[in-house]
Amino acid sequence: MAYTTAGCKVGHVRLNGEVVWQGWWNACGVTFFNPRGVTILLIDPFRCSVHDIRPFDTHISSYAATQLSDSLLAFNQSSVIVGVSADEPTRRLSNALSTLRQFGVEVADVEFRGTFAFIVQKGYPSNTVLSKVLTASESNIAPGRVTAVITGKSRFTQDPCENAVNRNVS
Repeated sequence: MAYTTAGCKVGHVRLNGEVVWQGWWNACGVTFFNPRGVTILLIDPFRCSVHDIRPFDTHISSYAATQLSDSLLAFNQSSVIVGVSADEPTRRLSNALSTLRQFGVEVADVEFRGTFAFIVQKGYPSNTVLSKVLTASESNIAPGRVTAVITGKSRFTQDPCENAVNRNVS
């Protein structure tokens, strides 16, 4: 969902074309829901569904970054996880950076109000799909966005969940 706070920004995560998570910034009279920081979604690749959604306000709290790290490490091997940033995710993200790096998500270079989105499979960093936009000005034009097909197998290539995870910002 990688969006910043300039203008009307709406982001979402789609699973099989259906929005399963959404957030937005109230700059144009839209009802306010701003899940600032990083949100992770645990995906069940066999049922093409969301098993769990966990928001972490890594802008305001270093402890939130520790909780993000702990959550990622606690997931079972081969778990499929979608991560999205919103508003400002980086201010106190440092406690999670080494864990994110283990998952193939290198975002230490993302600046204030830069954006990122990722899809990972725990234990298979080569399967990671990551999109990051380093600065707020670039993110306001084209924020982080990823699309992947998750198959219920160990790779994101075949078809049971056609167009399964589409992270998009409109």
